[in-house]
Amino acid sequence: MKKKICIAVLLLLNISAFSQEFTRADTLRGSITPQRAWFDVTYYDLKVTVNPTEKTINGSNIISYKVLEPNEVMQIDLQAPMKIDKIIQDGNEISFTSEGNAHFLKLQKKQQKGNNEKITIYFSGKPIVAKRPPWDGGFTWTKDSNGKDFIATSNEGIGSSVWWPLKDHPSDEPDNGITISVTAPKDLMDVSNGRLKEVIENENTKTWVWQVVNPINAYGVDINIGDYVYWGEKYKGEKGILDMDYYVLRENETKAKEQFKQAPMMMKAFEHWFGPYPFYEDGYKLIEAPYLGMEHQSSVTYGNKFENGYLGRDLSATGWGMKFDFIIIHESGHEWFANSITNKDVADMWVHEGFTNYSENLYVDYYFGKKASSEYVIGTRKKILNDRPIIGKYNVDNSGSSDMYYKGGNMLHMIRQLIEDDEKWRQILRGLNKEFYHQTVTTKQVEDFISEKSGIDLTEFFNQYLRTTMVPKVEYSFNKNLLKYRYTDIVKNFAMPIIAIINDKEEWIQPTSEWQQKEFPSTIETIEIKKDFYVNSEEVKK
Repeated sequence: MKKKICIAVLLLLNISAFSQEFTRADTLRGSITPQRAWFDVTYYDLKVTVNPTEKTINGSNIISYKVLEPNEVMQIDLQAPMKIDKIIQDGNEISFTSEGNAHFLKLQKKQQKGNNEKITIYFSGKPIVAKRPPWDGGFTWTKDSNGKDFIATSNEGIGSSVWWPLKDHPSDEPDNGITISVTAPKDLMDVSNGRLKEVIENENTKTWVWQVVNPINAYGVDINIGDYVYWGEKYKGEKGILDMDYYVLRENETKAKEQFKQAPMMMKAFEHWFGPYPFYEDGYKLIEAPYLGMEHQSSVTYGNKFENGYLGRDLSATGWGMKFDFIIIHESGHEWFANSITNKDVADMWVHEGFTNYSENLYVDYYFGKKASSEYVIGTRKKILNDRPIIGKYNVDNSGSSDMYYKGGNMLHMIRQLIEDDEKWRQILRGLNKEFYHQTVTTKQVEDFISEKSGIDLTEFFNQYLRTTMVPKVEYSFNKNLLKYRYTDIVKNFAMPIIAIINDKEEWIQPTSEWQQKEFPSTIETIEIKKDFYVNSEEVKK
């Protein structure tokens, strides 16, 4: 009884520590409101003129959508200080009211279920300047060493509505993609998502027209403007020939051509583990940006100073993190997890970051072996904070702890140990990318898929590592050849098998909340829990 009370108190303390107040604005941003639920976006046609001197933009977005249920009010999102100038449907101007960054359009035309409709929104303003891109996003306005403008967007957390009007919720990706037309100064180039379809010469500017034909998550839409040089290559991948294109500032061409040789190496490793690159139709681009980098779909941005590691550092402190360029590998891994498989709610952002953190480990595995990959992922464990659960609060635009990266990666590494069949594990990872190809998903879908395909009920395992901050502790004692052990700091029914190294030999044991025991053929001299499992352990006198 005492133990149960202690656990209950711990859980209450956790709940109290992690609780926070959410506002009406959080709900409008993070939930499927009635004004969002009735329509499905099928295509965006986004036109933007960028004015570097004033640091302003203006443009329009034609939203094509399918009517799912009759309704007369549409929610569109655009964050201040950007403003909506005018809204047009079928030649008629549409009125709207605003509640913070949510704008409610009063449609004049009857919205009939099953109909395909369009609405055009004109917008302008001085978008928020990113304070710490890409984490605190917006526009970045800077210049290269030659004094030419170097401009980029990054808006994963803050949302795409920081600079353009749209249905800014991850559950609704435009089914047929987006056209992005960016007008910039004549001496510069814009690089955005998808394939370049046209360059239009204007009097003092050029308009760069890019097209994405696959569904795309809104935060993955980007603008990159600079004095770029270009080169590319044809990669022979699992689905045929993939265009891999590279854009860097003129001043960095030589070192970029050397560093970016890791891009096809990444593609080879990740197609092995995850299956075909998800966007052959849109190609793959690696683009220099004036910040560290981000996973814009088919338009991966890069700012890691053309050196290995994470800004020259090894995040694992093992040496293996200096064997690859962190940004090329990590941000490209997001093409599979974040861009092809996207969370329906940002509370489940671990699906993006946990798997992509783990992709670093798999890259190391592919080129340097299983032992190296194990050392790498274990090395990152020291960065786990256990400050709050990995899964956030649903429907209020709330992501969980940053532990979604390192704890998430270690969690997936443990599943590999539990399966004990690397080819089976590889097929599960490839299966995820086949089953949920170009889809938005819930964490439950991902959890259920892994449990089903592995043949292991991982319900309590996921509850433990995703939904609490408790690290399971293995308590043990031994006398001669008898080992006694149990788990503490666990959720109800948690009983993960684990490997104990006894007298330098690996032995599977299965602790529960109750004391278990196991006899061994010889006297136990030494014991430790294998480091591939993220648990604490302690010898106790019993």
